[in-house]
Amino acid sequence: MPSYAFTALALSAGLALAGCQSTSQTVQHKEDLLSAAGFTPQPANTAERIAAMKKLPPNKFVQQVKNSQIIYVYADPIVCQCVYFGNQAAYAQFRQMVFAQKLANEQQMTAVMNQSAFDFGPWGGPGPFMY
Repeated sequence: MPSYAFTALALSAGLALAGCQSTSQTVQHKEDLLSAAGFTPQPANTAERIAAMKKLPPNKFVQQVKNSQIIYVYADPIVCQCVYFGNQAAYAQFRQMVFAQKLANEQQMTAVMNQSAFDFGPWGGPGPFMY
């Protein structure tokens, strides 16, 4: 198998495994990062809060201005039934954490691909028929 085909196969397997996470697991993981970055969850525990939360796009960031400060709002009507609030520093921290995690995932995928490289030694390498 040509090396590019093996790489594509390994990447497909990694993406398939990542796709095995349910939506709620993915959202829960994102919310764990939000909390770690400094966002504060507020429960939608009154009719007024529920109505306000429903006006926001679910599981997406919305930038708002309050008292001349930028506030990032993230609504989760499914997992926690809450709205997360954070300032610019919390949002920057969240983005950095997501970037670091993606980098770590890519490094892990590269390590897996390098670990399972095929040994062409006994065959003397791929022949011209494979291209």
